[in-house]
Amino acid sequence: MNGNMWATLLPLVLLLLVMYFLLIRPQKKREKQVNEMRSNVRVGDEIITIGGICGKVVKTKEESLVIQVGADKVKFEVMRWSVSKVVESAKQTKKVSVPAPSDDEEGTSKKAMPKRLKKKADVEQEESVKEEAVEAKAEESASEAAEASTEEAPAEETK
Repeated sequence: MNGNMWATLLPLVLLLLVMYFLLIRPQKKREKQVNEMRSNVRVGDEIITIGGICGKVVKTKEESLVIQVGADKVKFEVMRWSVSKVVESAKQTKKVSVPAPSDDEEGTSKKAMPKRLKKKADVEQEESVKEEAVEAKAEESASEAAEASTEEAPAEETK
């Protein structure tokens, strides 16, 4: 009778264990990460709320944040629990500085360029620098191969 009772309860216990490891435990882990992210929001962070509002944090309080939104820089207060995700953290923001090309490099006089065109020009310049580096490495490996083949040829002739 005792063995029959264990055989009846074993599938139920296994089902509870599977439910815990597949559903409950991962959910608690995610909830802990989200609460940690919300508590670590700092001034200067760019956030998105659960309502879809994008803004920059300008002031933090115990349970709420003051965010700045839009071109008019409208400020309003939202609760910390309404933060969906941090898009850009203030302490992680690192901009790559690319020297601006001089007039004689471009061949044109300096004109005011829109920001998006400046960004596009910077990206294109970075890509060209990367391509030049790859070409230089390819030329070095080709010259090393040529030197290696010229060193082997006299050794074979002496034999």
